[in-house]
Amino acid sequence: MQIHLVTHPAPAEWGENNLVSHSTHGLQIHLPDGSALMTLQQAARRIAGLGIKAVQLMGHWSMPQQWAFAQGYMPTAGAETVTLRWADAPEVELLELEQRLYCATWVRRLTNLSPQELGPLDLALESVTFLSELAPTQISHRILKGDALLEAGWVGLHAVGRASRREPVLLELDFNPTRDRRAPVAACLVGKGITFDSGGYSLKSSEGMLTMKSDMGGAALLAGALGFAIQQGLNQRVKLFLCCAENLVNDNAFKLGDILHYKNGVSVEVVNTDAEGRLVLADGLLAAAETGAPLIIDAATLTGAAYMALGGHYHGLFALDNALQSRFMLHAEQQAEDFWPLPLARWHRQQCPSHYADTTNSRPMKGGGPGGASNAAGFLSRFVPREGEGWLHLDLAAAFSDNGSSLWAAGATAAGMTTIARCLLAETAR
Repeated sequence: MQIHLVTHPAPAEWGENNLVSHSTHGLQIHLPDGSALMTLQQAARRIAGLGIKAVQLMGHWSMPQQWAFAQGYMPTAGAETVTLRWADAPEVELLELEQRLYCATWVRRLTNLSPQELGPLDLALESVTFLSELAPTQISHRILKGDALLEAGWVGLHAVGRASRREPVLLELDFNPTRDRRAPVAACLVGKGITFDSGGYSLKSSEGMLTMKSDMGGAALLAGALGFAIQQGLNQRVKLFLCCAENLVNDNAFKLGDILHYKNGVSVEVVNTDAEGRLVLADGLLAAAETGAPLIIDAATLTGAAYMALGGHYHGLFALDNALQSRFMLHAEQQAEDFWPLPLARWHRQQCPSHYADTTNSRPMKGGGPGGASNAAGFLSRFVPREGEGWLHLDLAAAFSDNGSSLWAAGATAAGMTTIARCLLAETAR
């Protein structure tokens, strides 16, 4: 089916402000204002809903317009495949579109896998395979799992994952294009990789648990962003830390009231086993800090509070480094991806007090209480170097669409991938 962009409204018989109409040449998408990327993505979603499995974009499309159409047109990963042929464009643009689509499709496929298909070790190995195929001579990795985590001092990841027969895993993947083991690490990416989250003893409801295969969305998104950055010419050393575990319940599960002692001396009282993401990210952030990298970005489907604040349309952005936050928001604007800065100050780390430890992992109330997303970011700020300089925390409220929407097929979105990659390229080149 040929798809044409036109700037005039649809004929009156198609209804007022209709986005899509038929013509003798195929389908027309009506964009009277000439831009409206979100509107274009909605139109693509409608075309996908018609059951059309192969399309050819015709005429003049900008690269952002082609990408917006692709995001709306692509089906739920694992569903019937579709064919999308790009409109004529310079070769460099077509290559980038293919690279974006390749990495975003990988992110969506991995995030949509069922819990029995993707355990913690599977997530780590899938990420290694994906990135090694893109840079086979520049990737090395190390995996720690099970009790080896405890011996190495990674107490949060071990505690969260020890109830599962599938052991928790810390992946340290090293992209080193210099091939010099003494080369400085320019950036670290730290991803939450909870392949299934029951909530632990703070057990979720059935409806709350149904989509928790997607709780590894941060790990997948960062691996995809690193892959896209590599394809776009990343030439600095970057390490990827994925904190992979299943949060389940048995007689060995971590419990409310347990106290974890982290490598940096911070003690944490567990008051909610469903606030497990920040416990595993704390280990990943400490591992990243040990590299001395001047840039650390973590990403996680971390809090329901961010989703409630942003409605599943934006990712939450937190930083103590205002200049870095501003640069990241500029990248997001240039990539037409939706992030929104939410409050974070140094006093937020004091918002989860404990009688028995330096802090708790949440507040003992529904959703972590008022300011829950900021309090979670404040907790994480205890585990980053340089008082937060060079650190960004992404709370991925728009990573997954439970039932599909006017913009996305049901499942993972991969939204934010290109912004993270652009930030990585720009910041490591500074």
